[in-house]
Amino acid sequence: MTTTPIMADVIFSSVTRLAAAIRAGQISAAEVLEAHLAQIAIHNPALNAVTTIDAGKAQERARAADVALARDEMWGPLHGVPFTLKDAHSTAGMPTTVGFPPLAGHVPAEDSTVTARLKQAGGVLMGKTNVPTMLGDFQTDNPIFGRTNNPWNLERTPGGSSGGAAAALASGMTPFEIGTDLASSIRLPAHFCGLFGLKPTERRVSLAGLIPNPHGIPRSVRGMSCIGPMARTVEDLALLFRVIAGPDIRDTEVQPVPVDIVPTPSLNRLRIAFAQTFPGFPVAADVRDSINELARQLDRSGAVVEEAKLPELDFHQELAGADQLIGMMIGAFQQEQREQPTTLQQYLEALHRRDQVHYRLGAIFPGMGRADLPSIHDHSISPL
Repeated sequence: MTTTPIMADVIFSSVTRLAAAIRAGQISAAEVLEAHLAQIAIHNPALNAVTTIDAGKAQERARAADVALARDEMWGPLHGVPFTLKDAHSTAGMPTTVGFPPLAGHVPAEDSTVTARLKQAGGVLMGKTNVPTMLGDFQTDNPIFGRTNNPWNLERTPGGSSGGAAAALASGMTPFEIGTDLASSIRLPAHFCGLFGLKPTERRVSLAGLIPNPHGIPRSVRGMSCIGPMARTVEDLALLFRVIAGPDIRDTEVQPVPVDIVPTPSLNRLRIAFAQTFPGFPVAADVRDSINELARQLDRSGAVVEEAKLPELDFHQELAGADQLIGMMIGAFQQEQREQPTTLQQYLEALHRRDQVHYRLGAIFPGMGRADLPSIHDHSISPL
């Protein structure tokens, strides 16, 4: 990937640094946008990560951001920072298709909550990134836009379903992305493309406007699915999460829990558990060696490091159970495609099995679930 040194400083900068540089007048929002549009023009033909671009509207908003800054008017922490969005978030005036042919050309009338919050924070939306059809695959390909390739190796997949997001971010075509994750759709592409991704706790980020629904049927996925940031630094994840998290009036299941800035504790106050892999899953030797070396470095730095004693669970079976639960939720309005509709009893039993797995895994951490568990501000216990 060839770029000039000046351009590389812009397109591979962190969101935090870009926003600070724009605020300080070291570079204009218009210049930052043009650098990313140029990167898209150079590399997207090979990657096919960005599916929709509205350069005109983005340029208009970037110029407005520069004019506002000249008047000492700040829109928010992302003032003037360009970005793309996974083609699952509804975007007013810009197509949202989820790679699903019946939605080809569908243009939502209003933004999703996440889209709206990013704009309110000052972000400049450039376009959308590719997904598998209806987000239903671990690689990224669909009949509308085709296949997305991994920027590190064009013959490989960037993963899915946030594959276009990950490929665009890793190749410098966007400073950040917002993925979605029901079954590793943030975590897998972040891993495949060498990025940081966060799947937050359920019901911390509003799902309103995720996957357009022109027919207005009730939302079937009411659990497990999460929206979270993807970035090239952990610091950026924290910034973006604070922007998108919190309740709204559209997703009533998001609780009014404050999004605090959590102080970073010193290593000698951390108690860290690690595992080389889950029981029954092979791990590559270089991955195992890297995990063990990290554990040794943390131990030498003063942390209390212990290898976790994982419960004897059949993870293949538990993954199959998770797939079954997802199928129950998604299939709730597709009963004609099922030989026997799922009963309420079957659904509740599937939730009960998931609860039992959560309980057994949570027992790894001392005090988990007890009334005397230290508060979130006490970092003497840090379940990582």
